[in-house]
Amino acid sequence: MKLDDLQVVGNQLALKWDDEHEQFIALEELRRACPCAPCAGEIDVLGQMHKGPSPQLNEASFQVARLQLVGGYAVQVFWKDNHSTGLYSFDLLRKMHSEP
Repeated sequence: MKLDDLQVVGNQLALKWDDEHEQFIALEELRRACPCAPCAGEIDVLGQMHKGPSPQLNEASFQVARLQLVGGYAVQVFWKDNHSTGLYSFDLLRKMHSEP
């Protein structure tokens, strides 16, 4: 699966995949699904989940400053509240809820 295009359109991330599938994900949903260790947690070698305190989100938390492709497998979102550590894999994005 390959991502042909992505861009922010209003309050959504628009994605176009190489199989012609088009997808729109609300930016708020995208941010709340951030896969980075502080947001989503991480499992240690003993299988225990560790997660920091929930981030304090504000209006800037749901606004994109810029997008960057990472290799051929993920997108890094730079949010306007300076959060940018989450890499959204193409598999994760494809599985997220799509707006009509």
